[in-house]
Amino acid sequence: MQSESGSRPALVVGLTGGIASGKTAVSNRFAALGVPVIDTDELAREVVAPGSDGLAAVRERFGAQVIDARGELDRRALRERIFKDETARRDLEAITHPRIRARVALRLGEVDAPYAIVVVPLLVEAGWADSYDRILVVDAEPSRQRQRLMARDDVDRAQADQALASQTQRERRLALADDVIVNDGTPEALDARVETLHQKYRHLAAMTD
Repeated sequence: MQSESGSRPALVVGLTGGIASGKTAVSNRFAALGVPVIDTDELAREVVAPGSDGLAAVRERFGAQVIDARGELDRRALRERIFKDETARRDLEAITHPRIRARVALRLGEVDAPYAIVVVPLLVEAGWADSYDRILVVDAEPSRQRQRLMARDDVDRAQADQALASQTQRERRLALADDVIVNDGTPEALDARVETLHQKYRHLAAMTD
């Protein structure tokens, strides 16, 4: 992915995975190894922060009902608006996605490292796969995802299954993957898998540079 200034690391890896697969656990380990990590979830909040043109555009499209008393985006109200309305969801994406991508490009232009990780939870759904040099998918068995989701979000099995069903098919993600980390073991096993990929990416970046 090119930044607006035209500079970028030699290798940019898009990291994705299903809900509760362990994306944060993996990205935190890369960060601990000194790898720059750009989280698009954080950028998604920035582009609709109070006073931003993104929030103004959301208000213009969806009305004052999605702005709370503090002048911040009422995420729950917005989710209710777009949950069953495909047109509304696409309108929201048309507002936020270009702004998020622009911020990713700017952040990549500031990176001084052989490679960087960009965490994009909905990379496949958003159609952003072609923006990255490699796609890393964090994968887990659905039963394990369900257990983690129930524990993390304090929801019952039916709610967890609904959340899992709302995401793209696991097979579709894996079909786009250049690399896969199966997050099904101990923290130490995950450490080792991340370290192996870290060395691989350093090597690939050196060959590209």
